[in-house]
Amino acid sequence: MVARYVMSIDQGTNSTRCILFDHQGRLVSVAQREHQQHFPRPGWVEHDALGIWRDLQRLVPETLSAVRVDSEEVAAIGLANQRETTVLWDRRTGVPVGRAIVWQDTRTAPLVEELRRRPGDAYFLDRCGLPPSTYFSALKIRWLFDHVPGLEQRARDGEVLFGTMESWLIWNLTGGADGGLHLTDATNASRTMLMNLRTLTWDEDLLALFGVPRPMLPEIRSSAERYGDARAVVPGVPLTAALGDQQAALFGQTCFSPGEVKCTYGTGSFLLLNTGTELVRSRHGLLPTVAYRIGDGPPVYALEGSIAVTGSLVQWFRDRLGLISSAAEIETLARTVEDNGGCYVVPAFSGLFAPRWRSDARGVIVGLTSYITKGHLARAVLEATGWQTREVVDAMNADFSGPLEQLKVDGGMTADNLLMQFVADVLDIPVVRPMVAETVSLGAAYAAGLAASYWPDLEVLRRHWHRAAQWLPSMDPVRRDTEYDNWKRAVERSLDWIRPPKSP
Repeated sequence: MVARYVMSIDQGTNSTRCILFDHQGRLVSVAQREHQQHFPRPGWVEHDALGIWRDLQRLVPETLSAVRVDSEEVAAIGLANQRETTVLWDRRTGVPVGRAIVWQDTRTAPLVEELRRRPGDAYFLDRCGLPPSTYFSALKIRWLFDHVPGLEQRARDGEVLFGTMESWLIWNLTGGADGGLHLTDATNASRTMLMNLRTLTWDEDLLALFGVPRPMLPEIRSSAERYGDARAVVPGVPLTAALGDQQAALFGQTCFSPGEVKCTYGTGSFLLLNTGTELVRSRHGLLPTVAYRIGDGPPVYALEGSIAVTGSLVQWFRDRLGLISSAAEIETLARTVEDNGGCYVVPAFSGLFAPRWRSDARGVIVGLTSYITKGHLARAVLEATGWQTREVVDAMNADFSGPLEQLKVDGGMTADNLLMQFVADVLDIPVVRPMVAETVSLGAAYAAGLAASYWPDLEVLRRHWHRAAQWLPSMDPVRRDTEYDNWKRAVERSLDWIRPPKSP
């Protein structure tokens, strides 16, 4: 039977999706399931990894049956995933040792402070390109070792495996406890604090520092190559790609040339700038990371600016404050006023990520007067995403030669025209959105299709990209500079809220 489609599995922070794409890169069928967010303590965020695997077992047949497609018509499967979320599971039974610790989780903050004092940021930046942060996987592994009795020894005995979500799903898809493949790709490995960014191998010094035994780690592979065939759900279909979700979005946006940049606006927002085969060390708070590696080719690198809270700020405005009943309503509410009324929201709910990296920060609302209405607050909530984007783009322009010419955007928040116009205004460059909004899923499909010879080369993928919308800057420069200065002063007031406990 002729292979007519490529399947993409996008395991995200809030849901898991399965999508079929055709030769033109068009979405043919999609199925999606949300999964529960567990918040057992303040700052803790967890997922049920076994439940996510069960969701996938339902989603794949739903996707195929919706268009009456047989698995033999699927050329390959590519996976994209929430990157730093950490799963440890029993090699023999396939049962996780507990819930997955999500990238947003901040329980490792005391360990972060300890590592920043000694051996210090420079030690880690030189090896893995990442500063100590609650964001990354190695600290989550260390926390589990320190708090689950006997777990570290079991890992040293080879009884426990570690993986981010793509490793967990690939292991289950390829047989699980009965010979499942334990692997990851270079993009996901680059987010653990355990991989050497130059050699793309597990770094012995970092493994020793965190006390992570090598036998529990997956094999690091390229982002696009034939890993093996599925044995569960879609038996016989080859798995040929895996990328972290933000790298997948860069790939789906066809940002294949140095200097091209995209931003995915979701729960958080993530800007990636392609720097080519050059590993650029940031001096302005950005993270060097692997963008992708195709087969045996050289790795392509990127600079990343991670913003922790953007879409989740709108969710907070809806669910915690109750000022809107759906996320889409925030644009309507914000349009009831002409400006923010002098009000600024700094959403440092889990500290601040790029370019500041301040775990001591907490959210603030400044500039409140009796004049402020819920419309002004709604506008300030949206503008917080624009100003955070501006800070990251400023850092990119400082680190990489030549100013950015445009920003490619994707993700759920791009449906908000007021927000996208504001982003264009504060960046003073065009903002463009593609026809296919599912760029994370599309990027995983593109990488899988390349490895399976479903598509011949990157140039063919470029021709599939089409613009759906564009926003051009129109803000007065004086107003832009004044409001940006106000934003930066608001950020200063969010800092130094969380202090280490005093010694008895």
